[in-house]
Amino acid sequence: MRFYFEEIEKRGFEENLNSGILSCQGCGAPIAMRHVLRVLGKNTVFAVPACCWTIIDGNYPMHSLKVPLLHVAFETAAISAVGIKAGLEVKGFKDVNVVAWAGDGGTYDIGIQALSGAAERGDDIIYICYDNEAYMNTGIQRSGATPYKAWTTTTPYTRPNPRPKKDIIQIMAAHRIPYIATISIAYLNDLIRKVEKAKNLKGKGLRFLLIYSPCPPGWRLPSSEITIKIARLAVETNFFPLYEIEDGEKYTLNFIPEKKPLKEFIKVQGRFKHLKDEEIEEMEKIVQKNFERILSLHKLTHGGEEGIARGFYK
Repeated sequence: MRFYFEEIEKRGFEENLNSGILSCQGCGAPIAMRHVLRVLGKNTVFAVPACCWTIIDGNYPMHSLKVPLLHVAFETAAISAVGIKAGLEVKGFKDVNVVAWAGDGGTYDIGIQALSGAAERGDDIIYICYDNEAYMNTGIQRSGATPYKAWTTTTPYTRPNPRPKKDIIQIMAAHRIPYIATISIAYLNDLIRKVEKAKNLKGKGLRFLLIYSPCPPGWRLPSSEITIKIARLAVETNFFPLYEIEDGEKYTLNFIPEKKPLKEFIKVQGRFKHLKDEEIEEMEKIVQKNFERILSLHKLTHGGEEGIARGFYK
């Protein structure tokens, strides 16, 4: 964390998120928004569909951001951002960062048609999904992002989620867009670098960022001092690898941790409390297989493990 604040001071980043937001205690989404806004700056416009952030932003006429934000229909985040971009360009504003900011429900499921269309056309927007792995705003229902065997109100303990989490990163990679990255709120220097990279690719087409965003109510976590810890554990157990894809083909794995057992990540979350040890072992094998696949793609791209951080990562 020290490195991050040194970076903020060095670059002179401004605070573009007001205090008094309406999030739950310990919510990861405002943390993600705060630091993304520091990088993007005031020359930014957001399109936000139905999601937790439509509540977090505040009741009209209040507004939590210091940049314009348009609330849009659930399925329209990407196409609304595309329309905003087109309108700004017609008016002569060609250098604005236009961002679609959506949850996993509005990305993996309800908004995927508009997202796919914008990606296929090469529309010049940044699409950011803050992923809390369920429809949290409407009562913790299962989404395409919900992990295998997780509890939600629509996948109870007696019938936990029977399907693996949808691989939205591979779906976006298949569109051959210029830049895709996974981000954790526990690794803020990595967040700065990736958001800045997406920002600097303006004019190249759609850039897609997936930010892992813990939800204390939905994950059944204590709200104090746990959000960053659980986000870091997700990376340290290989549950949420940090990597980038350029043009759908160039894979770069950013970090190989001194791996911790998946059980350390699973056991602190009430949404997994029904799992037996053998079920956690099954999940461990699935997680490790996915991580090894990403590592193999990095090796294929780079001819080895060159460029991957180990042990400690900012």
